[in-house]
Amino acid sequence: MVFYNIFVSLFTLSEVILLALKRSKKAEVKSRNDSRSLLFLWVTIIICFTIGYTIARTSIGTTVDSLKFDISGVSIIIIGFIIRWVAIIQLADMFTVDVAISSKHILKTDGLYKIVRHPSYLGLMLIITGLALLLNNVLSCIIIIIPFFFVLNYRISVEEKAIIREFENQYTQYKLRVKKIIPLLY
Repeated sequence: MVFYNIFVSLFTLSEVILLALKRSKKAEVKSRNDSRSLLFLWVTIIICFTIGYTIARTSIGTTVDSLKFDISGVSIIIIGFIIRWVAIIQLADMFTVDVAISSKHILKTDGLYKIVRHPSYLGLMLIITGLALLLNNVLSCIIIIIPFFFVLNYRISVEEKAIIREFENQYTQYKLRVKKIIPLLY
């Protein structure tokens, strides 16, 4: 649980920093429509991790080899952080925590965005999966990962609607070439 506590703290800190520093600025926003997806994302994370952590503290669904789960979890989290932050850095000022299109917005299709359309969400999914693995409990992993995946897909659909409104045919062509969140698969 030591790794879990360390990485939950790092994840929480990094996301609070993003929430504080990367909101869209009213003067620059051309369109904004979050459809409460950020709220749903955070409520899902909090509820699923609360339930998952509670279950992990019991003997229900406990795994036998916690070392493998710990090594896998830490590795996946580190890869997730790297992907998420590289994607955020590559988007620069265009990255916001709320779904917004600025007047200076361009469609990003290079860097990590050449591999998947939503690399910061791929990184986020990896971080959440790694944290779930650190609980060393199969049932906890299911309770955390599956609902998070569905709410993340809702968030992506909200974001893609905004992008399509702005970039229409250009984004439609991009969608045909590049998978949403998992390279070559999805």
